[in-house]
Amino acid sequence: MTTEGLAPSELQTAEAVVAELPAEILPPTETPAPMPAPPMVVPGLDDSSLYIHRELSQLQFNIRVLEQALDESYPLLERLKFLLIFSSNLDEFFEIRVAGLKKQINFAREQAGADGLQPHQALARISELAHEQVDRQYAILNDTLLPALEKHQVRFIRRRHWNTKLKVWVRRYFRDEIAPIITPIGLDPTHPFPLLVNKSLNFIVELEGVDAFGRDSGLAIIPAPRLLPRIIKVPEEVGGPGDNYVFLSSMIHAHADDLFQGMKVKGCYQFRLTRNADLSVDTEDVEDLARALRGELFSRRYGDAVRLEVVDTCPRPLLDYLLKQFSLSENELYRVSGPVNLTRLFSITGLVSHPELQYPPFTPVIPKLLQNSDNIFSVISKQDILLLHPFESFTPVVDLLRQAAKDPHVLAVKQTLYRSGANSEIVDALVEAARNGKEVTAVIELRARFDEESNLALASRLQAAGAVVIYGVVGFKTHAKMMLILRRESGEIVRYAHLGTGNYHAGNAKLYTDYSLLTADVALGEDVAKMFSQLIGMGKTLRMKKLLHAPFTLKKTLLELIAKETAQASEGKPAHIIAKFNSLTDAKIIRALYKASQTGVRIDLVVRGMCCLRPGIPGVSHNIQVRSIIGRFLEHTRVFYFLNEGEEKIYLSSADWMERNLDKRVETCFPVEGKKLIMRVKKELEAYLTDNTQSWVLQPDGRYLRSSPTGNQNPRSAQAGLLEKLTVPLVSAR
Repeated sequence: MTTEGLAPSELQTAEAVVAELPAEILPPTETPAPMPAPPMVVPGLDDSSLYIHRELSQLQFNIRVLEQALDESYPLLERLKFLLIFSSNLDEFFEIRVAGLKKQINFAREQAGADGLQPHQALARISELAHEQVDRQYAILNDTLLPALEKHQVRFIRRRHWNTKLKVWVRRYFRDEIAPIITPIGLDPTHPFPLLVNKSLNFIVELEGVDAFGRDSGLAIIPAPRLLPRIIKVPEEVGGPGDNYVFLSSMIHAHADDLFQGMKVKGCYQFRLTRNADLSVDTEDVEDLARALRGELFSRRYGDAVRLEVVDTCPRPLLDYLLKQFSLSENELYRVSGPVNLTRLFSITGLVSHPELQYPPFTPVIPKLLQNSDNIFSVISKQDILLLHPFESFTPVVDLLRQAAKDPHVLAVKQTLYRSGANSEIVDALVEAARNGKEVTAVIELRARFDEESNLALASRLQAAGAVVIYGVVGFKTHAKMMLILRRESGEIVRYAHLGTGNYHAGNAKLYTDYSLLTADVALGEDVAKMFSQLIGMGKTLRMKKLLHAPFTLKKTLLELIAKETAQASEGKPAHIIAKFNSLTDAKIIRALYKASQTGVRIDLVVRGMCCLRPGIPGVSHNIQVRSIIGRFLEHTRVFYFLNEGEEKIYLSSADWMERNLDKRVETCFPVEGKKLIMRVKKELEAYLTDNTQSWVLQPDGRYLRSSPTGNQNPRSAQAGLLEKLTVPLVSAR
């Protein structure tokens, strides 16, 4: 008999009944012996419960980025920047990830991954999470960041707070700078709903009255031209001291009447449409990839609708009207409390007037060996140079190419370019080398997402300078980061190479963490030469001595290295794997890691973004820990460590552990050699494993919990430690 859940009066009655029961049926007074625990059911390694849906994992990364906006240890404008990065990331997430899922459904090609989740199920969960986080984002902006910025005299003045002087200034600005450029579109049978550009700012206007031609449809659309700034700075004599801004949307709302003379504007509401922006070029049927991409770039602006953002004051009938126009459901509608295009606020995150609200500047160091030498070739010929950006400068990589362009002994330069920009220092040096008579060959990946247009311009510029431009291999993106310089020395041709985990983009090298290796190693140089031969010419797969390369040997070797650690652990010997990369989605790799964990291999993963592996599951992944580092710099290094029976192996790579990288891209993976460099990279890896301030630990249920110092632990930040160790802080002139 149980008394749980009974009211006091009922409890007394129950106790009286128990007192009168015969002794032989009363419960025993001694504590019974514990029942044996049921045997633990360990799921098979193909069980869908062991895998996290990749798009949901990507969304979790974006949520971790948003969390940084609440971290008061960051400068205020940097917190705003994190909030805006969340917006930018979410835009791309809908343009590519959500659009891809919708496409599967629309074409009846739904395919579940290892996690077993069907696209329509994933979309439902994405919608739920995204709505929750977008509401949270605007709450953070309106209730936390904007009031905090106002205390530092950085203000966004809403219409209800405009004084007479500001109203006069806004009216004049609207009349002179905005009204002449804007083209309102009335909606009627001869003016159907316009085709709106992806992510453009627009307004739906509710009108009353009859126009000069007798039309009274009651609706109009105002597209805001992209060339108009989304936030306008107010002169100090008008707005007062400090940095004062007015939103373009506020100006248009305030003066929409001026655009419809003689009509009454009953309401004006901003909205933004997100479209599918993934390019679909059938490479098998394309004779000229560059020409095909140029055509597709235009269509990207007008792909299928995937999301509608509307200001939350918009009345229901207009919301329904817009949803119908774009064939979207209620789940794809996002009502927001503020500007629908938050990414345009990036323009104020670098305010010169408020350095105290931003990260303190620093100077990346250049290794002493390179500081004291005018000839970078002579230094590299004696030893490998390893750089960790942005803590160490990207300048030596640029200088190597600059010297090659001018050096009369240099015969040829070969380089892959994925994201570099058409007007970068790297491209300037390649152009100079070609003009100086060097044999310059550039392998340009035209399909680097959202950089296609820039890469087309880059290809044209290099071709005009006389360089040979190759567009890689059809069906396989060239994602490898490598440079090869051929130099004649004492009658022989010597190879100098650069291999990296990141792109040849000086701007990214200040924001992303990446490794660069400068080397004259003979075997590695030969391997890089073979890689270029495979990319540029035709022939069978060439055997490499040191370099691992996708799609041929990289995945196979990774599985072999994991299996070797597994075998060691099964014999009771020490076994350890540390891997750091951006994403882990490859099911074969995950299964191999699960098997390694089951045999006792200690596995430490630092995965910035997507991770489809579930750590901490008893009997499967109990020896695996996954952490994500989110901080000032975007973690981008790919580093793989294997204990290897005590003969430690460390590789650096351009590839993540994803199917697309290992099976469908041209990637490089190169060894770190020499005890000194191996020890250095290992220590830098360990700094990330002991980070307790900027790390998030993945839980078995897919949630991430932020680490914090416990007990007597001191706060530790991997990025802060590397900044302190490797850089020189800049002292303000004030």
